[in-house]
Amino acid sequence: MAQVPEVASEHRALVLDANILLRGVLGSRVRALIERYADEVLLITLQSCVADAREYLPQLCAKRGWAVTPALELLEVLLTGVQVVEDALLGELESDARRRIAARDPDDWMIVALAIALDAPIWTEDTDFFGTGVATWTTRNVEIYLGEP
Repeated sequence: MAQVPEVASEHRALVLDANILLRGVLGSRVRALIERYADEVLLITLQSCVADAREYLPQLCAKRGWAVTPALELLEVLLTGVQVVEDALLGELESDARRRIAARDPDDWMIVALAIALDAPIWTEDTDFFGTGVATWTTRNVEIYLGEP
């Protein structure tokens, strides 16, 4: 059975929420940060976050008058710098993760579980993760974490 990857002691990890994947496609700042730091920091997300990004991209593109196919292709390019983990690997952490995020958005428990498993912060714009006992970084400040030695 596959396991959540271990983070080598000389590396750091950062868990990406689905909204960061979307911002990586729809904007330039997140994409530039992922491209710049993908070789230095383990950038990691869940299959469900990738599925969410694929699901919402057509709607977001339609609102902007953009073609969907190039956006989906850009998502695939972006994911070459991000490790994707199977959701099912986090089952043993479900109870703790659900308890931590229950008051905000219980559907996001897997992101919390992955952060717990890796002892890593979450890169997100979603305030639901605040107060879960896991560090969070927004795009505005994430380079402080990414650029640390």
